[in-house]
Amino acid sequence: MPAGPTTSADTRRSTVTDAPATPSEAETPRVVVVTGAARGIGRTIAERFVAAGDTVATLYRGGDLPAGVHGFVADVTDSAAVDGAFAEIEKTLGPVEVLVANAGVTRDQLLMRMSDEDFETVLDVNLTGTFRCVRRASKGMIRARKGRIVLLGSVIGLYGGPGQVNYSSSKAALVGMARSITRELGGRGITANVVAPGFVETDMTAALPEATQKEYKASIPAGRFASTEEVAGVVQFLASDAAAYVSGAVIPVDGGLGMGH
Repeated sequence: MPAGPTTSADTRRSTVTDAPATPSEAETPRVVVVTGAARGIGRTIAERFVAAGDTVATLYRGGDLPAGVHGFVADVTDSAAVDGAFAEIEKTLGPVEVLVANAGVTRDQLLMRMSDEDFETVLDVNLTGTFRCVRRASKGMIRARKGRIVLLGSVIGLYGGPGQVNYSSSKAALVGMARSITRELGGRGITANVVAPGFVETDMTAALPEATQKEYKASIPAGRFASTEEVAGVVQFLASDAAAYVSGAVIPVDGGLGMGH
C-alpha cells in the first residue's frame, strides 16, 4: 500500500516553528498513526502531531489528507488490510509508538426501526475496527516496551442518546477496552486512554438547523461547542511523556455536558 503525500523537511520545520508549544515538542519525534485523518477531529489531531515534528501516518478509505501525513488506504473492518497497512508503515516509517483510534461512523435510528445491519456496521467500524488496529499496533509497542494508545470515544457512550443505541454501545465499550489493555500491558510502559468529546464544531454540527444548535448549546454548561483543536490538545497530552502515569482513564471534552457520566 503506497504512502500518501508528505511535506519537505523545510516545510515541516516552518510548520513546527509557527505552531504553539505542545507537550511532545521536547520529546524525540515518533511514528504516530491516526485512523480517519482525512476530516473532522482526526484531521486536526494529525495536523497537531505533524506540527510537533512527529512522523504521522493514517489508515483511511479516501479523501484529501493534511500536508505531512502519510496515507495508507485500508478499511478497519478488514483485518488483513489493517495488518498489511501497519506492516507497510513499519517498513517505510519505523515502529509505531502512538496509535490514535479515531475512525468511526454513525447510523442513527430509533431503536424499533434500527436494523441488524445498522447496529452491526457501527460496531464493526467503531469497536471491532478499533480492536483490529490496537491489536496490530500493540505488537511493536510490546517489543519496544513503550507506547501510547488513545481511543476516541464520545460523551454519548456514557451519557446516552436517543436514536443512538448502536453508536453509544460502540463508544461505551471502548472504556472497557482501554481499561483491559491497561491491566494487560501497563507493566510494559504502554498506556491506553479514552477521550470522550461532546458536541464539536465540525461540518456535521454546522449543518444542523440554527434552532437545533441553540437547543444543544443551552444544555452545555460551557454554552458552546468544542473546537477540534480542543479535542486534539487532550489527545496530544495523553500521547506525551507528561501523561506516562495516566492510563485507563476517560477524559471528557464536552464543556461539562456529561459531568463524567
